[in-house]
Amino acid sequence: MDKHLKEHIAYLLCVNIERIQSVSGGDISEAYLLETETERFFCKINYGENGYELFKAEKLGLEAIAQSKTIGVPKILLCGSLEKGGFLVMDYIEPKRPTETDFELLGHQLAALHHHTTQKEFGFSTDNFIGKLNQSNSNHMQWAEFYVQERLMPQLQLAKETGKLNDGEIPSENQLLTTCKNLFPNTKPSLLHGDLWSGNYLISQNGTPYLIDPAVYYGHHEVDLAMTRLFGGFGPSFYSAYQEHFRPVGHENERNDLYQLYYLLVHLNLFGHSYKASVTEILQRYF
Repeated sequence: MDKHLKEHIAYLLCVNIERIQSVSGGDISEAYLLETETERFFCKINYGENGYELFKAEKLGLEAIAQSKTIGVPKILLCGSLEKGGFLVMDYIEPKRPTETDFELLGHQLAALHHHTTQKEFGFSTDNFIGKLNQSNSNHMQWAEFYVQERLMPQLQLAKETGKLNDGEIPSENQLLTTCKNLFPNTKPSLLHGDLWSGNYLISQNGTPYLIDPAVYYGHHEVDLAMTRLFGGFGPSFYSAYQEHFRPVGHENERNDLYQLYYLLVHLNLFGHSYKASVTEILQRYF
């Protein structure tokens, strides 16, 4: 960490930072554990052109989850701009390996978050990011229209522009809408984490679940569940607990594929062709 930034953060927090330790885990930003004599803080730094915008969106997402009073998030202490990029400082949560009891509590609390339905439209008050890609959150009254126009189409268009998919591999918007309208239920907008893989939750030493690195919006609650299944990392008691709060309505498996398609497209656009086979398999099966 740059000496001047360390001094600036220490001044803003009114603390003396005695130790700085690099923390691994992210591929977008640098991360550090900052230690004083009595406190610990987590700091992220991004020197990209939109680094400050990324952190402002993350701060807004964490605050939205916190306001639901359903599940823990780290408290944001600082969100600042740099000459190029930005930094974010929050409480440090000491994690532990989850037990099945921890997963059970995580399932119950995530369900409570998804029952937080204060917004009548699908979307969010601002756009944000999925990874480092832009994520549009324009509001729609219909879930299928939101999902196709704000999620699938932008990623498909980006994949086409960068040569990762060609015209013949991309369905039309009408094809996407027809399939989604047939398979998506009439649902209320749930507050979603938006990017819920195993790297984006923590279980603290006392067993409290915390969500981190959100890409929040109001959508169908099954989206978060589909992402948890894409790369694993959630115990069976998590799903058992969660399912106590939502009844199945049919076509869950098909929607799981369609919701995972968004995240697979994001990974295709971020990380390249190793994700293409998974994307094209879903596209060919449903469209």
